[in-house]
Amino acid sequence: MRPSTDPLPAVSTTTPNVARMYDYYLGGKDNYAVDRERAEQMIATVPLVRETARANRAFLGRAVRFLAGEAGIDQFLDIGAGLPTQNNVHQVAERVNPASRVMYVDNDSMVLVHARALLATNARTGVIQGDVRNPVHIVRHPEVRGLLDLSRPVAVMLVSLMHFIRDEDNPYGLVASLMAAVPSGSCLVLSHVERQREYEDAVAASYARASAPVVARPVEEIGRFFDGMDLVYPGLVNVRQWRPDEEVSPVDPDVRFFGAIGVKR
Repeated sequence: MRPSTDPLPAVSTTTPNVARMYDYYLGGKDNYAVDRERAEQMIATVPLVRETARANRAFLGRAVRFLAGEAGIDQFLDIGAGLPTQNNVHQVAERVNPASRVMYVDNDSMVLVHARALLATNARTGVIQGDVRNPVHIVRHPEVRGLLDLSRPVAVMLVSLMHFIRDEDNPYGLVASLMAAVPSGSCLVLSHVERQREYEDAVAASYARASAPVVARPVEEIGRFFDGMDLVYPGLVNVRQWRPDEEVSPVDPDVRFFGAIGVKR
């Protein structure tokens, strides 16, 4: 599939960007001084933020392996995909099922430029500009419809995304709209930072002037994103505890990030 020709918004090098900050946490190089400065501020306040980012990324890989293998899902809609790194969704899925199709969606210019370059020769993978706050644009986009068959089960990926959506933007309604556009048997993959009272003010301050705020939520509110779905075992858990590749040691740092896979009935 040819990379999308959707026009790109301008890249800001003066405002900390949440995708580039996340890239920095993961050890990437696609970030600017303003991102590194704000990310280091976060690390100084919440020392486990790097460990948390890596644990969340590992959860993403395990979830995709499960879906492409045991669950038999061969279509993925990855919204808020972030900057390409190692073991991207299409790479993980294709190792399990070479026929897998993946559509990436993001609203960040740098993400889109890098993704288009990475995917230029991959006929089973595409990327479009889109925002989870406009689900209709995403599910009706001709390139999404051209790559994915929305009459068949799809994995909707919202990994480390919804805590950047304010309550006034109706986050639960946005997820419900996305899942309404896909058939029974489709899956929602979602991870979300847990509210921690001791860090709440510091985290809010670190992201207050970034490209998006952080809206941490308690586990009960994270669970609401899966209302009406059946959770895949082990349910909504700390991302380290979701089907780990090896036993998680009790002495491993407790990253406060929760994730799950829900199956649409």
